[in-house]
Amino acid sequence: MKRTPMLNRHMSTLIASLGHMDEIVIADAGLPVPPGVYVIDIAVSPGVPGFFDVLDVLTSELVVEKAVFAEEASAELATEIEVRLAHWAAETGKPIEHDRVPHEDFKTRTKQARAVIRTGECTPYANVILVSGVPF
Repeated sequence: MKRTPMLNRHMSTLIASLGHMDEIVIADAGLPVPPGVYVIDIAVSPGVPGFFDVLDVLTSELVVEKAVFAEEASAELATEIEVRLAHWAAETGKPIEHDRVPHEDFKTRTKQARAVIRTGECTPYANVILVSGVPF
């Protein structure tokens, strides 16, 4: 049994397979997934699991170099993402760059993702692209 908080074998396998600059998406329940992009659908019901629940567990194992999220995200959602990025940066001693882009551009960029992890989150624009970094 693993020691880390990540129990989902599909997410764990995905993280282990990523290289530098690979991208994955943590998505709300409504984000369209482009054809051909692998989906790990962990949505159970509205709000379960939540966006931040998944983000926190995922980043306990993934080295994040950059995050991208929608300009249209509410101030509260954007602030919470930025607070968490700052926390992870402080833990690792490495800055985590972040960009806010129009939602249409965000959706276009998901075409290059290695995978989309669909949550049960129902908050509008609760989506983030995480760019994989390296631990050195």
